[in-house]
Amino acid sequence: MTTLTTDGIQPAETIRALAREGAIASERPFLADQVQPASLDLRLGARAWRVRASFLPGPRRSVRARLDGIALHEIDLSRPAVLETGCVYIAEIQERLALPADLSASANPKSSTGRIDVFTRVIADRAQEFDIVDAGYRGPLYAEISPRTFPVLVREGTRLSQLRLRRGEVRLSDDELAALHASQTLVTSATPSFQNGIAVSVDLSGFGEGRLVGYRARRHTALVDVDAVGAHRTADFWEPLHADGGRELILDPGQFYILASKEAVHVPPDYAAEMVPFDPLVGEFRVHYAGFFDPGFGHAGANGAGARAVLEVRSRDVPFILEDGQTVGRLVYERMAARPAVLYGAGAGSNYQAQGLKLSKHFA
Repeated sequence: MTTLTTDGIQPAETIRALAREGAIASERPFLADQVQPASLDLRLGARAWRVRASFLPGPRRSVRARLDGIALHEIDLSRPAVLETGCVYIAEIQERLALPADLSASANPKSSTGRIDVFTRVIADRAQEFDIVDAGYRGPLYAEISPRTFPVLVREGTRLSQLRLRRGEVRLSDDELAALHASQTLVTSATPSFQNGIAVSVDLSGFGEGRLVGYRARRHTALVDVDAVGAHRTADFWEPLHADGGRELILDPGQFYILASKEAVHVPPDYAAEMVPFDPLVGEFRVHYAGFFDPGFGHAGANGAGARAVLEVRSRDVPFILEDGQTVGRLVYERMAARPAVLYGAGAGSNYQAQGLKLSKHFA
């Protein structure tokens, strides 16, 4: 391995160099837009399995060995296949890893995946945690996929998850985060809160003349083709929600909502960010399945000033009243090992730069 890495999240240039040297391998070449400024999109392979339940292989087993006992049937992804809501699937991922000893990886759903309420996690052989790949790992990757609201159509090559490569402990402390905010304004809040990240709140005041606050997913819809951009009518899948005088929203149990942050979010070019779920003790809801924010998101120099964080919200077991300005998540920031040559918003695949309240790219 000749590519030199330094502490931080590895940029696109290093990801491509590591791929050339075999640290990331695939039978098929990378697509032009597959490498993002600080992450790599992962493609589904040729096979998937419907399984009885989610699982982790544990420290002594491979994913494939564990599948032998719980797979219900095999699915050929060389042709488009329907994944039904309420079911759990395990799919091969085309990319496999041979990481150097000082490089680890973490995965997250792509933004478009989270916005259609597809719950997905990456699993490595001998893994004891989802979405975490230990430093020095050599082996295949698999995707656990569970559509929650819409049945989806996928195929070999579909991209649901993205992978980041990390060297060292590079997460900013709250003091470092406060100092960065003071110099580069990470969120447009008059009184930012720093506690295991910087707080993000929900906007229920309404956007535009119609005072749109969000969307609630409809039930019993048609399929969402994950690879079809702009091919689905919004009205067939989503019910718009508008502000009322109370500036609050009652979340119904089991329903899925798309909302937006009150704060504009900024990720400076030398950093990457991730949205982490807010403390579940403060409310019966979960926010933001898809958590990666690339360098340059919301950055004025990359035409992103004013970008909001879109929030994928699911209520849990009881109805819950969400109020305008309520804290719903926290952003943690990490240092980049190097500034990527192309920032988010300046290249291919930047679907959500300068976004406000925006559904996934599948809807028109």
